[in-house]
Amino acid sequence: MIPYRLIDSATEHGTTLKLYQRGRDFAIRVDKVGELMNTSQHNSEEVLARLACEHVAGIENPRLLIGGLGLGYTLAEALTHTGPDATIVVSELMPSVVRWNRKYLGTAAGFPLLDERVEVLEQDVGKVMKENSNSFDAIMLDVDNGPDGFTRDDNDALYGLKGLNNAYNALKPGGVLTVWSAFRDVAFTQRMLKVGFRVKEERVRARSARRGSKHNIWIGIR
Repeated sequence: MIPYRLIDSATEHGTTLKLYQRGRDFAIRVDKVGELMNTSQHNSEEVLARLACEHVAGIENPRLLIGGLGLGYTLAEALTHTGPDATIVVSELMPSVVRWNRKYLGTAAGFPLLDERVEVLEQDVGKVMKENSNSFDAIMLDVDNGPDGFTRDDNDALYGLKGLNNAYNALKPGGVLTVWSAFRDVAFTQRMLKVGFRVKEERVRARSARRGSKHNIWIGIR
């Protein structure tokens, strides 16, 4: 098997990210954590977007927020399932991830950042939600490995009661929040309910195949 080779690295906000390539596949790894994401497993990231877009179907001029650009698959899927009148704001804290999507990773996801409906903000999605009340029809969060896997301590604020309140308030009445996680988390479900969301959960394959690991997606309706 062809080994992965390091093609770039960056240290931002106290975290060192490394981008690896093996043939057509890419992977992003984090020091002391290991592999954060790779292009061979992205079905659950696409489902995250589809679940949100299903809820806003039929809304005129929908405004959506994606927290965490990752490898671009959630954004690409959201663009596929929204019309020309949609606006999709992508909030990505790490400038290197945005740069890598433009230079390398876009080949896998179809260069979704080139779409005119996309607005990129290189800042914390928690800050974006806090500063934009009643602004979004849908919010999709895929930051770190979800509520139970913190690469940065600030993610606790994002997935805690304070962060969920910010998400709730950033949504328009009837809006939807979808949250991706590598793991189940009963405590997180309870926090969503406490904030006021109507909550459902889905277990989704990491790959589209019938076998393999599953990820968790929460769907919360304001």
